[in-house]
Amino acid sequence: MSAPQLVVHRDKELMAQAAAARLITKIVDAQAARGSASVVLTGGRNGNALLAALGASLARDAIDWPRLDLWWGDERFLPEGDPERNVTQAREALLDSVPVDPARVHAMPASDGPHGNDADAAAAAYAAELAAAAGPEDHGPVPTFDVLMLGVGPDTHVASLFPEMPAVRESSRTVVGVHGAPKPPPTRISLTLPAIRAAREVWLLAAGEDKAKAARIALSGAGEVQAPAAGAYGRSRTLWLLDAAAASGLPRGLYPPASP
Repeated sequence: MSAPQLVVHRDKELMAQAAAARLITKIVDAQAARGSASVVLTGGRNGNALLAALGASLARDAIDWPRLDLWWGDERFLPEGDPERNVTQAREALLDSVPVDPARVHAMPASDGPHGNDADAAAAAYAAELAAAAGPEDHGPVPTFDVLMLGVGPDTHVASLFPEMPAVRESSRTVVGVHGAPKPPPTRISLTLPAIRAAREVWLLAAGEDKAKAARIALSGAGEVQAPAAGAYGRSRTLWLLDAAAASGLPRGLYPPASP
């Protein structure tokens, strides 16, 4: 478990641009060290803003796109191409404009896919895909992701792990179907906390006043069942990337005065 580090940016636009630059550097460094890189994407306004900023960056061409594996932390269990699916939004924000290898873009199954409307079977299939990609050096059923990004919800949820719901308590499976989610759509697929914690680095993104309470709760010692964001951490680094509005409820001592 790595203790959380915080970086607070002036506003959400600067946060997205700085996070995109940080991600480019991480991917390039991982590819130089190991030949490829593995990143878990997140949806929502902050995740999509980061992808759009990455796409607009001149430095994006430093990434060797065909040697990048992309996974998702969660997905809305909707038909392929639905505009509410995270993968659909990611394609629009970035992926359609860069030379990614389609075989290395690991989208979660859709509700009109081979598993039909069975979210649990779809989750099991994604878990099997993760396990197949894991090597002996990963020491577990998922790859050791270089960076895993998560948006933080106003209720402290991350991925589709909502407070007090069964998925946040899961300790053995890596991917689960989520039923009865408190925000639409009610049926989803999500990585579990054990899978999230396999990442070298976990980045939690929070921007806007509506995220201030969630950031304060998650960073103030709350339990992971009550505040799932508190249970999301990386093997070597846990990084909270916030704008000033999301950080407004935090004690100033939690983050360095030099945060841009």
